[in-house]
Amino acid sequence: MKKLLFALALFAAACQKTETSAPATPQESSGKLEIKQDVPHRLAQLPKTVVDYDHSLLNAEEQQVVAKLIEASQFIDEIYWRQVSEDNPALRDKLKAQSTASDLDRAGYEYFVVNKGKWDRLAQDEAFIAPFTKKPEGAAFYPADLTKAEFEKYVAAHPDQKEALEGLFTVVRRDGANLKTIPYSQQYRDLLMQAAAKLREAAALTTSPSLKNYLTKLGDAFLKDNYRDSDIAWMDLESPIEVVIGPYEVYEDNLFNYKASFESFVNVVDKPESDKLAAYAQHLPDMEKNLPEPDEYKNPNRGTSSPIKVVQEIYTAGDARRGVQTSAFNLPNDEAVREMKGSKKVLLKNVMDAKFRQSGKPVAMRILEPALRDAISFDAYFNTTLFHELSHGLGPGLIPDPAGSGKRVDSRTLLKNLYSTIEECKADVIGLWNVLYARDHKLLSTFDERQLWATYTGLMFRSMRFGIGEAHGRGTAVQWNWLREKGAVTPKGDGTYTIDAAKYRDGVKSLGTELLTIEATGDFARAQRLLDKYGVSTPEMQGVIAKLSDIPVDINPVFAGAGEK
Repeated sequence: MKKLLFALALFAAACQKTETSAPATPQESSGKLEIKQDVPHRLAQLPKTVVDYDHSLLNAEEQQVVAKLIEASQFIDEIYWRQVSEDNPALRDKLKAQSTASDLDRAGYEYFVVNKGKWDRLAQDEAFIAPFTKKPEGAAFYPADLTKAEFEKYVAAHPDQKEALEGLFTVVRRDGANLKTIPYSQQYRDLLMQAAAKLREAAALTTSPSLKNYLTKLGDAFLKDNYRDSDIAWMDLESPIEVVIGPYEVYEDNLFNYKASFESFVNVVDKPESDKLAAYAQHLPDMEKNLPEPDEYKNPNRGTSSPIKVVQEIYTAGDARRGVQTSAFNLPNDEAVREMKGSKKVLLKNVMDAKFRQSGKPVAMRILEPALRDAISFDAYFNTTLFHELSHGLGPGLIPDPAGSGKRVDSRTLLKNLYSTIEECKADVIGLWNVLYARDHKLLSTFDERQLWATYTGLMFRSMRFGIGEAHGRGTAVQWNWLREKGAVTPKGDGTYTIDAAKYRDGVKSLGTELLTIEATGDFARAQRLLDKYGVSTPEMQGVIAKLSDIPVDINPVFAGAGEK
């Protein structure tokens, strides 16, 4: 869909520091939580930014429906807090009570809320609240002490439990010497029942048949851990209100990328802008055929339905509202639904505009040589984001099982914890490839190739500032290092960079082929080699990032339409 360091010292510390349990400090023993002294500076990197929408796009009835959806989303938010850490609710309450004591305490609480926990998502999940313990790789989806090796050994010895243990919608817990699974519908039952009740209230208010159908099926899905019917209903949604709620992205599970996190997007459709983009969906089969990969890996079976919605964001919750904010998303992630119905691309234009103005363009102006700065284009940024989302729905999905079972398997399960980074990188690179296709076939004419490469290059460090431990940031590091090696991007000697258009095209094509091949074969070892070589921070990259420390990393949205201040 989705994912986003300040000074050089902080970046280096984030990449190199190993966190362990710390002994209680005098401050902790007195009952007050210790907060790192630089947290106010970290908080300033995500300045509060008002995000509002055109209220005239919704009538009175639709406004009432939106209010119910926001209420449902608040329960979803509470589930996500617990998916990150089961200690989060109690720690949040303690920090809130402490927040009036000093400016540092206030900043500590606010940054805790922004990160949905005590680990800094912009600094390799470094803890900024004592005790300064390392974040469990599997968040709260697994026992904190569970290792990859132990899990894989257990699954191999208990093949009858494999599907449940690796399932998207279960948490894993210890049961003596064994492991057991608990479905989300049981683990979060009270909150899901309250969210479902609000969805049914919203369904009763709306006069949109497709929205009523989606909300009704979604409420049912919460309690049976099967979202296929609601995903299909969401694909068929035709309403001024564009809402999606459920467990989708797997970024929080850094152990295996198996477990889905709950999130919510409540939006209003910007119909005139959406209508402009609908023509692209008709060309997806041709884009699939044009992918830079061998014919035997091409996937003609994915659904060709690909509605594109440009929306204005009203409210988000859960995994959609932590750390760096989402600019666009592409759902559903269920490959069976993708093959049946395709996928829907949703671009959050008011959020994209705020991010471009706040941090995107200022970063690009500092990265590019002066001769390229006039080429920075919001339209190029908007379309590379659009084609990123389109490209999530292209390429390999369900592939022949390399183990020879004769079944088709999701490459996600074969690439395990590397999948999110490989998929985000693929969507970036193939997105660029498809922008070239659209330009070459006269589907796009509002910016030229110089503007495309300049804008994309200029904004790459915006993503890498999110941290290369995060899927989007590491995927961008792969691209930067690959393109530097190919000579597509070169330094000028004054701290800025220039581009070579021909080498850029070649670099995009060769990296696209590599990423598509990894997904088409489910080759974990090949993916690991790529990330070990290219998905790394270099002294050059760290030096550039250090020079950007006065520019905000992203935004901390304040949703005026939801009554936030």
